[in-house]
Amino acid sequence: MDVCRFDPSPSKFFRSLISSFVFLDQPAYIQQLHTLLQQSTAPDTNLIKAATAALNTDFYRDPKCIPGLFEIVASAPEQNIRQIASVELRKRVSQKTGQLWIQVPQEFRESIKTKLFEVVLHEQVPIVRHAISRVIAAIGEIELPTSAWPALLPWLNEMTNSPVATSREVGIYVVFTTMDVIMDNAPKSANQFITHFAGLLNDPESLEVRVTALRCLVTVAQYLETDQKTEIASFQSAVPAMLAVIGSAIQADRSEDVRHGVDGFETLLILETPLVSKHIRQVVEFFTTIGADRNIDSDIRVLTLNALSWVVKYKKSKIQTLALAKPILAALILVGAEEEPDDMEDEAPPRSAFRVIDSLATSLPPSLVFNPLWEIVKEYCASPDPTYRKSALTSLGLSVEGCSEYIRPQVGLLWPYIDAGFQDPAAIVRNAACVSFGCLCEWLPDEVSQRHELVVPVLMNLITNPETQKSACTALDAFLEVLSAQIIPYLEIVMTQLSAILQTGTFRVKSLAIGAIGSAAHAAGPAFKPYFSLTLERLMPFFQLTGEGEEQELRGIAMDCLGTLADAMGKDDFRPYFADTMTMAISSAEHGGARLKECSFLLYGVLARLFEKEFSPYLATVVPSLLASCSQAEHGEDGGVSAADLGTCLLYFLMSLSESKGFGTGTDEEGDDVDIDEISSVDAEKALEVNSAIAVEKEIAADSLGIVFAAVGSDFLPYVETSVGDLILILEHYYEGIRKSVVSSLFEFIKTFYILSEPSEWQPGAAVAVPLHDKVKELVNMIMPAIFSMWESEDDKSVASQICQNLAETIAKVGPGMVVEYINEICTYTLQILERKALCQQDPDQDDEEVEEGEQAEYESVLVSGAMDVVGALATVLGADFSTAFESFLTPIFKFYSKNSASSDRSASIGSLGEIITGLKEGVTPYTEALLTHLFKAFPDEEAEVRSNAAFATGALVENSTMDLTSHYMTILMNLRPLFEIPADAGDELFIARDNAVGCVARMMLKNMPPPQVEQVLPTLMTALPLKKDVLENAPLFKAFFYLFQNGPQVITPYIDQLLPVFAHVLDPNQPDQVGDNVRGQLIALVRALNAQFPDKVAAAGLQPFIS
Repeated sequence: MDVCRFDPSPSKFFRSLISSFVFLDQPAYIQQLHTLLQQSTAPDTNLIKAATAALNTDFYRDPKCIPGLFEIVASAPEQNIRQIASVELRKRVSQKTGQLWIQVPQEFRESIKTKLFEVVLHEQVPIVRHAISRVIAAIGEIELPTSAWPALLPWLNEMTNSPVATSREVGIYVVFTTMDVIMDNAPKSANQFITHFAGLLNDPESLEVRVTALRCLVTVAQYLETDQKTEIASFQSAVPAMLAVIGSAIQADRSEDVRHGVDGFETLLILETPLVSKHIRQVVEFFTTIGADRNIDSDIRVLTLNALSWVVKYKKSKIQTLALAKPILAALILVGAEEEPDDMEDEAPPRSAFRVIDSLATSLPPSLVFNPLWEIVKEYCASPDPTYRKSALTSLGLSVEGCSEYIRPQVGLLWPYIDAGFQDPAAIVRNAACVSFGCLCEWLPDEVSQRHELVVPVLMNLITNPETQKSACTALDAFLEVLSAQIIPYLEIVMTQLSAILQTGTFRVKSLAIGAIGSAAHAAGPAFKPYFSLTLERLMPFFQLTGEGEEQELRGIAMDCLGTLADAMGKDDFRPYFADTMTMAISSAEHGGARLKECSFLLYGVLARLFEKEFSPYLATVVPSLLASCSQAEHGEDGGVSAADLGTCLLYFLMSLSESKGFGTGTDEEGDDVDIDEISSVDAEKALEVNSAIAVEKEIAADSLGIVFAAVGSDFLPYVETSVGDLILILEHYYEGIRKSVVSSLFEFIKTFYILSEPSEWQPGAAVAVPLHDKVKELVNMIMPAIFSMWESEDDKSVASQICQNLAETIAKVGPGMVVEYINEICTYTLQILERKALCQQDPDQDDEEVEEGEQAEYESVLVSGAMDVVGALATVLGADFSTAFESFLTPIFKFYSKNSASSDRSASIGSLGEIITGLKEGVTPYTEALLTHLFKAFPDEEAEVRSNAAFATGALVENSTMDLTSHYMTILMNLRPLFEIPADAGDELFIARDNAVGCVARMMLKNMPPPQVEQVLPTLMTALPLKKDVLENAPLFKAFFYLFQNGPQVITPYIDQLLPVFAHVLDPNQPDQVGDNVRGQLIALVRALNAQFPDKVAAAGLQPFIS
């Protein structure tokens, strides 16, 4: 290669210092170092490796490389060599926390520090100047804490106040690179720094000064505490000017400066200190305006729209208080009308806009999002512009995830727009309708499945059209997933068309078709058997694919489909294929990438559940593979590649690429040079994005461990300790999907281990009557502290919800032995959620007076409902011993039932009270009056589910409280009466409410209902029999009948003609069991007794088989 040589004779600076170091051949040393740095940028892999090895072995371990590198920084003529030398100098200074730097003689260090000021000021190339500034920061980090560099801070102050713009640029950038060190050593000077940098935001000459001052302010912000009111106020006053800086960078078409500014605001948004709270409206308007402006570069618009999504996520209380959802939606739906790129991986403003709409729907109360969106959707769907119709339907679909419960009662209003979209003359609108319909399938499956007669023919038509084939296959996949036996009439046409696509489609379309075939098999179950062999035959070629990209994706989806086929066919029919499937899955896990490993792990879980003990021979291969995935290193972890190293490698590569293209060593006026500051400071989130596939692989592996253990049982025991240990190590992983999978598996381990201990049935009470097996207790004590440690710092609601859900289920399974030692921790974290004080519920910009007790985002409702389930589980396993602790939960649970609360919150509040009352037994007595008063408020509720829950909870209270409630019976009956008055064609929810009303009346009769009241209620009660939906209420109902036949036959016997058909209904052997063995036995005994009195009537009711 051509080596651009420079004069190897030491500069005056270097000559003044080398007498202090033992150099036998100083010029040769510098020339050799320079040559190796040049070779490290060559477009030759072997040369780069050789140069890197020589540098690491012969130079970088010796402290004299530091003055050598500095000499090259100060005097090399080539820009890229000065830059690389600066990067390596910084790394050597910082090496092993400064040990190599400290080994440099003191006079050398002092001279280098002094000379650095001159070198950085004289450097003309900004990217090199930035790299030199990083050297100053590295030295400052070592020497400022010991006051060994007293000249640094005065010099920085002088530079940032210089009348010369270039000096200010140098000074402020050096300040930025040393800001962390400065703040660590002068934290009390925060307000002074804020004032100084805020002034530089208005620099009259240099945009670079203004942008870097903004970055400095962001660094200061990260050191502010919530009690530093003065500093926070000062910072808040600078926010408008910070936005103006970003605006100036946009006008100047300085995309990197825009990125710095937007990244800075994203950092401010996630901090606990409320630094932007006073200007949220202005921030939203700024990002929305930029994001919606088609005259601005698309990349910049994407940046600002993504930042807007952060505003919605982290400042939702302010968005809600300021009523900003509507104007945001109005602007974004216009952006959504823009053209989108063909490649789904490409970023574009409309896709970013749709993400913001999704964030609004999942972060805010649904009425604040769906109501204004619905008005816009109706208007845009009527537009003659197909891009408007496309945006409307896409936005509608994306809103469903966060608004599903709110939409459910009015989903019928949506169908005309979806149906019109399916038939739209514009393909982009038909595709959008498919997207929207797919979202509805996921979140409103029951409502969607009822439309199968209309939808299946429409989708079959759309998948034959190349313009809509992809989106239609995706929609069909989602639709078939929610069907059951309803698919059978359409199975022939569905399989015919999807099989044809497997023969002719592109890799992408084939993948979508295979996904739909899997969903068809899932829906059809055993009815899919006629199509199994041919489907498997057509899948076989895809298992042999070895390419990357679309080929690997197709192979993975084929593996997923095979698992679904196995599940649909059942153990016996799939057994002939079991061994070959496992061989293929193991091979894919061993030789494939993260995507194929993920698919193999999913297949392991399906086959383990299906074959149970027959899966055990594969454990020796499968479990180590799952554990290896869980423990594998990721970028930035030990054993992986750090973001900084990735950045440095990328820098050198781009430098060599520039030279190979003839860009030379000068500054590229077009901006093609690469700034080490821009690469080596890659933030953690962006560095980890490259490894998202491995994170998903870990998520599936962690989940599969719990599934496999539950499936094979005792054969897994040799792997339990290692598995639990490895899972706990990733319990607090940065990716929430992994955290949820680990939580699920750890609780699955406890439940399975408990089952394997063959325990006696646990008895409620804090005094554990049936102790846990020692090994089970040991496992609980290993897992629960780790769960609590993670729970305390959990900032994701979905993960916290997962903890609550799995904890409640496990408590109910394992009993009091699991919780007695941890009752305080469980109550503390659960109560935090119910009081909306958990970390994942906090919004630092929310003022105390803004805390609302009304409608919340639906994900918030899921979390609260999960916490209530935990309280219910505690009441169930501790019984009356939980009575005292329950007092602290009563008021928080009550608060979720109010006129402003969402229906899901109201239902959860009243429903949880029923479960808690049932668990507390007589321990509920102290709270009887308060509970009854609260329950009475719920009976007139507009939602049938709430009324149903109120009926059940009231009956449970009557049954369990030792307080005499007969004086309230008339009021209770008056509240129950409307629940009996429903039309024959009513929905399921009304029949469930009526069944619960029947149960409540039955419990009142069993407890102490006066005979006159019994006579009054029986006619109404008989109209509701037999129970239609909630057959669990048959237990108290038939107990009440048994009681009446024994103690008041004159009251119940007149209804014998109505009762005998009911008895026959519940005893019908062709129907699922509705009463349980105990009630069934008593009922048969009653029928036999009645046969003695009414043999003809018993026979006419079809009960004769139960007489003998």
